[in-house]
Amino acid sequence: MGIANYNNECRKIVMRYSGEWEKTMERLGRWVDFKHDYKTLYPWFMESVWWAFSELHKKGLVYKGVKVMPFSTACSTPLSNFEAGQNYKDVVDPAVFVGFKLLDNPNRQLVAWTTTPWTLPSNLALVVHPEMQYVVAKDKTTGVEYVVLEERLGELKNENLEVVEKLQGKQLKDLKYEPLFPYFANMREERNAFRVLNDTFVTSDSGTGVVHQAPYFGEIDFQVCVANGVIAKDQKMICPVDENGKYTSEVKDYEGIYVKDADKLIMKKLKEMGNLVRQAECKHSYPFCWRSDTPLLYKAVPSWFIRVESLVPRLLANNDETYWVPSFVKDKRFANWLRDARDWAVSRNRFWGTPINLWVSDDGEEVVCVGSIAELEELSGQKITDLHRESVDDITIPSRSGKGVLKRVSEVFDCWFESGSMPYAQNHYPFENRKIFEDNFPADFIAEGIDQTRGWFYTLLVLSTALFNKPPFKNLICNGLVLASDGAKMSKRKKNYPDPMEIVNKYGADALRLYLINSPVVRGENLRFREEGVRDLLKDVFLPWFNAYRFFVQNVQAYEHETGNVFDMNAHVASENVMDRWIESFTNSLVGFVRKEMDAYRLYAVVGPLTKFFDTLTNVYIRLNRKRVKGDNGLHEQHHALAALGRVLILIVRLMAPFSPFFCEYIWQNLKKVIGAKEESVHFLMLPKPDKSLIDESVERRVEVMRNVIDLVRLVRDREGIAVKYPLKEMIVINRDSQFLEDVKSLEPYILLELNVRQLTVSQDKHKYGITLKAEPNFKILGARLKGEQKKVADYLKNKVTEAELEEFLLEGKLTVLGHEITSEEVAVSYAAGADQGHGYKTHSDAKTIVMIDTTEDESLVEEGLCREVTNRVQRLRKQAKLVSTDTAHVHLVVHPAGSQLATVVAAKLKDIESATGTPIKLGAPSADAKAATAVSKSAVKDSEVELWLFAEGDNFEGITVVDGTKKVRVHLKTEKEQLNGYADLLYNVRSALDLWNGKITLNNADGSRVHPTVDVKSLVGHTLQLAR
Repeated sequence: MGIANYNNECRKIVMRYSGEWEKTMERLGRWVDFKHDYKTLYPWFMESVWWAFSELHKKGLVYKGVKVMPFSTACSTPLSNFEAGQNYKDVVDPAVFVGFKLLDNPNRQLVAWTTTPWTLPSNLALVVHPEMQYVVAKDKTTGVEYVVLEERLGELKNENLEVVEKLQGKQLKDLKYEPLFPYFANMREERNAFRVLNDTFVTSDSGTGVVHQAPYFGEIDFQVCVANGVIAKDQKMICPVDENGKYTSEVKDYEGIYVKDADKLIMKKLKEMGNLVRQAECKHSYPFCWRSDTPLLYKAVPSWFIRVESLVPRLLANNDETYWVPSFVKDKRFANWLRDARDWAVSRNRFWGTPINLWVSDDGEEVVCVGSIAELEELSGQKITDLHRESVDDITIPSRSGKGVLKRVSEVFDCWFESGSMPYAQNHYPFENRKIFEDNFPADFIAEGIDQTRGWFYTLLVLSTALFNKPPFKNLICNGLVLASDGAKMSKRKKNYPDPMEIVNKYGADALRLYLINSPVVRGENLRFREEGVRDLLKDVFLPWFNAYRFFVQNVQAYEHETGNVFDMNAHVASENVMDRWIESFTNSLVGFVRKEMDAYRLYAVVGPLTKFFDTLTNVYIRLNRKRVKGDNGLHEQHHALAALGRVLILIVRLMAPFSPFFCEYIWQNLKKVIGAKEESVHFLMLPKPDKSLIDESVERRVEVMRNVIDLVRLVRDREGIAVKYPLKEMIVINRDSQFLEDVKSLEPYILLELNVRQLTVSQDKHKYGITLKAEPNFKILGARLKGEQKKVADYLKNKVTEAELEEFLLEGKLTVLGHEITSEEVAVSYAAGADQGHGYKTHSDAKTIVMIDTTEDESLVEEGLCREVTNRVQRLRKQAKLVSTDTAHVHLVVHPAGSQLATVVAAKLKDIESATGTPIKLGAPSADAKAATAVSKSAVKDSEVELWLFAEGDNFEGITVVDGTKKVRVHLKTEKEQLNGYADLLYNVRSALDLWNGKITLNNADGSRVHPTVDVKSLVGHTLQLAR
């Protein structure tokens, strides 16, 4: 194929996938300047990489050496430790216990353990720990003696062994042994090889305490053997394995055999020689090539290195100047990696990539590092248009020392060198754009995954420190990894995760963005991806948000229709309504909080409060102010409520725009008309600043108090099975804080309305209502910790503890009992109502507040509750029939059995039910000859059953009917408050009516043809369409 053709295919792949990447980024809402992009294959980018390397060469930071590195035999190239760490797998390898016979006592063998028998032909030494205890164990049957670490003797699995001698590792030092194989026996004379060494890296948690050394196949082996003079850094390598992982002619018995395939042959040979003490298997984690998915070998390779070890103090200093979120990744994981940094092997034996810009003489003595295209043109006399291998491999440079010509070394750069060069290479620095680079370096902010602590973050810092003695960035967010739902790494091969674009197309990019930003990932922790989490955000955030927006727009239209004036949010003075003041204060406080956290790059703290905001907006503000917004309390109040709601929606759209750009843009395009904004896009606006004049901490406190009380009472209702439709006579709120009780009373109307209670009483005196505190010890937890003392402590808690002690416990979360500090996990403290005061009252509390509700039923309360139940059934039937408030209809109602309490209540309260529902109601079933009802229902209420028939007035219906099996949806073209805007709006109404938020739906005409999305919906009026899934 040749390098040129191969690289051309690589170039096509890059361009194809960069196009796909652009589409994906646009669909996800990431703003990337694709018109002014950079790719590492651009010659101008590569030239900046050459410049960087030439600067390092000038500084004396480049050298050629030998290093034991992870090596991919499938790709015939060494890998970085980072690359090796990307693809570990659990594998089963042979685990062999090999005996090395002492030279002066062949009957005694030092037993080493290894999972790589293929390295044994290259063995040059053995290592033991100098301070650990070793034993000589004699086989009583054969008489052979084995030397192993005392605590690992059991690993030999030989019951016939008898310990005959004990000695420390340092006593074994310099003992000589017979080479297992003859291939490198000359090393005994040349380098004093085949002897026992001492080193403290030996551990007692695996193996035998005797470690076999093949220095050119293990990084530690290499270091130990160099340190002990067994090999020299500059000697010829003893590495009889070629780049394909096969033995060379130096190991003639296994020449041409792949080393892993030779394991069994070597073990067979060891057995024949009497050196195989035991053979087993071992399951362990082993690195595989991330490209070819084949096992890596660790072998020595000649490589070009950057002297990183000499930079460590400066690397640590520059790291200290940066700000990371989360900080522990910087201070621990990354800093520890920097402290242990090793010289960086930057050369790779590949075709594709930036060629290393070194031209070397045949004897290696003369080296020229070319720093630019112009320099290469000057030195070679050739015109240069590209820097890839096919363009520069054949270019030679005349020797200045009379050594003929210099040829380029064959390697290319480690791709991480290119990535680490991007801060300046993206601007073609220093050849152009000097000011742009200098004004923007270091970068304000970068973000990547936590695995980049050994990748991009690291190489950025190394090169920036070496070239400029500066950190490459100021601020960094370190993301965790997104895993499959079962916690495994996402794998294309295993297909253990959903296609991200399917998730985007199904739920929208905004839902996926919020899911990820609100996950542990932005705190540097891992996330188990759950599709349900994305779907829940759609349900819990975007649908309530959209409904609040629709509610606002509908009622603005209704207001304008009623008044004949264009709605102006600023036409009136500020509202005095406490809820209007609260929602604007609350929203502006949220804006301030978000800006503060964003300034500190704490994304993980931002999205939670933002998403919860919509629950607050819909379930507190809109819920308690629905009548005001709809105009039921008059136009003046409606305007105030609409203005407050509108300002809040606009503020939150601007605030949420960076997080959910598509949805915010959609809403902005409509809301900007209401406020007359000139900006064409919400993204043309800066993140809003809080209006401090609108922030009222006292109002926010009062509403928070109200919400707390409402939640406590709801919990009592839920626990007792009392629906909110049934009114309660009285609720009592007890708290020692007078300000708290003032806050409760100030919002009394809202509390009574929301909780459907007739009377609110507040008090600071719990004893007046017979409320006491009681402690319930957790005997299991206390027993586990206190053992024999548990009984005394539990007895004190149940019978002797004082009220004051328990109140202190509720505040502090801990209590000292008989010298033991008791925590909230070990005892539960609750309020209890006394027997004399508690009759009919049910209680709930938190640490400071007690609520009591009177659950005693009387006739009027029961009747009111039943009336509300029937009202609810009529309203649900109208919704089922897809009627709006302006649609006229009448209902027939029958209660079974006829003489029940419910039947009596309905007859007595019929006018109230009609008024609440806006629907005339006739008691009794429709006549037999009546037309078919628009909608019918039958449901239980208490001990009775209510049957309803609804008949809509058809002459008032101007719209589209959609049929889904037995269900029918009526969609109005236009109502007083809303107009149907296109096919998408029609589909939304259908989904809303049928609760069909998942999956794809289409609409078909009566003849079965599909309704086209571009249809004018006015042309569909009066038609009946079929729903198709």
